[in-house]
Amino acid sequence: MLKIYNTLSNTIEEFHPIEQNKVKMYVCGPTVYDNAHLGHARCYITWDVLYRYLKFLGYEVTYCRNVTDVDDKILKKADEQGVEPSVITDKYYKSFINSMNNLNVLKPDIEPRATKTIGEMIAMVKKLEANGFAYAVDGDVYFRVEKYKKYGELSSQPIKDLLNGARVEANDKKESPLDFALWKKDELHGYNSPWGKGRPGWHIECSAMNKKYLGETIDIHAGGADLAFPHHENERAQSECANGCMFSKYWMHNGFVTINKEKMSKSLNNFLTIDDVLKNYDTNAIRLFILTNHYRMPVEFNDSGLTAAKNGAKRLINSIAGMEIKDEYNNEAVEEFKNAMDEDLNTSKALAVLFSLVDKIKKGIDKNINANTLVYLGSVLGFDFSLSQKEISIEELNEIVKPLYDEFNLDKELSAKEAIDKIIELRKQARENKDWQKSDEIRDKLLAHKIQLKDSKEGTTWQIL
Repeated sequence: MLKIYNTLSNTIEEFHPIEQNKVKMYVCGPTVYDNAHLGHARCYITWDVLYRYLKFLGYEVTYCRNVTDVDDKILKKADEQGVEPSVITDKYYKSFINSMNNLNVLKPDIEPRATKTIGEMIAMVKKLEANGFAYAVDGDVYFRVEKYKKYGELSSQPIKDLLNGARVEANDKKESPLDFALWKKDELHGYNSPWGKGRPGWHIECSAMNKKYLGETIDIHAGGADLAFPHHENERAQSECANGCMFSKYWMHNGFVTINKEKMSKSLNNFLTIDDVLKNYDTNAIRLFILTNHYRMPVEFNDSGLTAAKNGAKRLINSIAGMEIKDEYNNEAVEEFKNAMDEDLNTSKALAVLFSLVDKIKKGIDKNINANTLVYLGSVLGFDFSLSQKEISIEELNEIVKPLYDEFNLDKELSAKEAIDKIIELRKQARENKDWQKSDEIRDKLLAHKIQLKDSKEGTTWQIL
């Protein structure tokens, strides 16, 4: 039985979805105004593993990860560069997606943009105002925190303590220093609303997108530990007051990536972009570095840790080199892996199971069965076994794939991995149409570029020769 730590109750609980065998999961996505850093890698790899594991357990998962494309930082950068905000958001959204693809992070089922959900945000603010939970002042709209008696439960901070520590600003329009903005007056970049031209507050964006795409109540709401307060606290308050029901059954938060014991962040200017890290370490090394630690604990970044992860990942991936992978598994190892992951996603224990399989393969013990099991379980943790047999950088992969864009008439915005996946999809369509000649031609064209395909019951995988 899967057990997870629920931030709301501060305890590890058995996971029981609201609707049997179905899971609705929401993760706060990026604010697209700059390149993603290693802290983002930690966050989205963590929830990628949760997504993969829930599906491994047989759940039908609907995973929604939003894109915040209206925000103070975005508007500031757009004004500084003299361009429309969409120029900034489109550029950094593409950069983010490219980074996620290079980290082998699965695409969410739904990826809504805040700017496409403005109407739903306005409707939610209007409902909060009508119910007495919100009030308008000079074009701004604020949420009445003290009217929601559960405020502070998620972050374990009673309203009284929050009030005592609140900063009171001179000439503040708010009724209480705890009240937060639902709608902000903005004549320059704003949208039409009942309160005049303005734009949504950050917190209402996620509440509205949650409701539109997943419903009023979801199973899991997740994100980085820095979001527990105030973002998730405010989300919970406004959603429950607008909808009149529980917002999320489980709240999950991953720990920070730190440098010299300080949280990695853009504001501290101590961050490494994912693209920078990928120049020296591949996706498997980064994933192993992150998953060696429990998701709720902080991860201290250092080169020695990443170098050790690089060597470990190479050992893990290359252990299956030259082997034909089939659907035959070591059931004892599968059970050990499941027991580890059921302990609040104990990935360090799960990794121990994988490396035990590597040792068995090396010793020749049930070599094929254990190799099959390694790929099966390793894929649940998101390891990319297509990189077996040859250690290859993102730059090298880009060069290998470069000619294929023209050969297959592909969108050049696709990353190298996306391009290969698109070609595999074209081959799959040919096979479904029983066009075996075209299927073979696609396979042979890839092979000519040293990209080998392997078909199995689980689907088609690829590797560089």
